[in-house]
Amino acid sequence: MWEVIAWLVFFFIIITLLVVVVYQLMCFADLEFDYSNPYDSASRINGVVVPEFITQGVLCLMYLLTGHWVMFLLGTPYLYYNVRSYARREHLVDVTEIFNQLNWEKKQRLFKLGYLILLLFITLFWMIFNALEDDEM
Repeated sequence: MWEVIAWLVFFFIIITLLVVVVYQLMCFADLEFDYSNPYDSASRINGVVVPEFITQGVLCLMYLLTGHWVMFLLGTPYLYYNVRSYARREHLVDVTEIFNQLNWEKKQRLFKLGYLILLLFITLFWMIFNALEDDEM
């Protein structure tokens, strides 16, 4: 039963990460279609970047502590990218350069979105598999 609960927690953490990335994409779309100004968009995006990094780090740590090595290894490239961009101070969106970097930032978020959707499907598969396995016993 603990295995199913662990997969359920992983599932909700990944859903949270998906919501954060979609929120960032919506802020970029608002900026692109001129519904908001660059300062508001940048402050909204920058306000959720560090919590996204922390949440993803906690997810990888939980994978590691619960012994799900394959999922930890699948989450490591995303964690490495986040740590590298934070160390280089490239994680925040610059208000003055936001229009020049708009397409690149959107592509990054879309790649993150695809990556998280892949992790979500794998997590969903293992959650259902473990629930059915516990049901048989």
